[in-house]
Amino acid sequence: MYNVSVSPHIRAKNTTQKIMLDVAIALVPTLAFGVYNFGLGALKVIVLAVVSCIASEALFELALKKEITVFDGSALVTGLILALNLPSTVPWYLPVLGGIFAIIVAKMLFGGIGQNFMNPALAGRCFLVISFGSAMTNFTTDLYTGATPLARIKAGESFDLMTLFIGKHAGCIGEVSAFAILIGALYLVARKVIALRIPVTYICSTVVFIAIMRLARGEAVTGEYLLSQVLAGGLLAGAVFMATDYVTSPITRKGQYIYGVILGLLTALFRILGKSAEGVSYAIIFSNLLVPMIEKLTYPKPFGSERASIAEKVKGVSKREKV
Repeated sequence: MYNVSVSPHIRAKNTTQKIMLDVAIALVPTLAFGVYNFGLGALKVIVLAVVSCIASEALFELALKKEITVFDGSALVTGLILALNLPSTVPWYLPVLGGIFAIIVAKMLFGGIGQNFMNPALAGRCFLVISFGSAMTNFTTDLYTGATPLARIKAGESFDLMTLFIGKHAGCIGEVSAFAILIGALYLVARKVIALRIPVTYICSTVVFIAIMRLARGEAVTGEYLLSQVLAGGLLAGAVFMATDYVTSPITRKGQYIYGVILGLLTALFRILGKSAEGVSYAIIFSNLLVPMIEKLTYPKPFGSERASIAEKVKGVSKREKV
């Protein structure tokens, strides 16, 4: 008796469900710190975003009589990443609308998991920023008032690096604490869910391009300034949790390095030359659109060469005779 199956015959032990569970676990430290830092308002946003994403996927599949896939964990992770990118002060309907847009428009309408051409959570966030700009840029709470550290740095102010590293300042729920994000990154690397190629290339490229652009404009560049650009805003969270998305990032090693450099260039352009202090979300989405071209250019060529058929050889000889 033989077990007959289609290729590939060698399968990895990892499943989508296991990978998504690891990503969800890695997100716990940064989201937990967000709740600690901003209070129950942050917890409400997280719950609403997660429930909205899971419910949207389940209802969409029920309506179209498709297989229910919410148990693979991808909708859960989309909701967590969406909440990571939201202020704790947004009205209750924003995480709900963002979750619906992320799942139905950016994911399910393109065929579901594995078929989306951009990160669904970031698509939902960008939709909210465009539609509800005032609410999405309001970071005033009982503990924090005024602009975020990145906006203050763009305005020429300095910010304490230790405060940025710990995360006791205004910002989105899951991007304020570099320390908590790095804990999640170490977990993902240890579990071999992500490699460091994209995050390291992305962060280093951003620093290099920011330095080049500031020098080109005749502005001072210091180590403290460059480090604050890394610790403030969504760069670390984007590099670890969003730029490494399997579906929307290149699979080739060379392509991953190119992808990271493009991410760094776009982020630097948005942060230095753009009106807004932040640019990570749009940089990742634009780079997602370039992934098919990057993979086409970096796909490894097979060893060896094809031999011309007898018909092709005869045709070639006849052409030479005519010439």
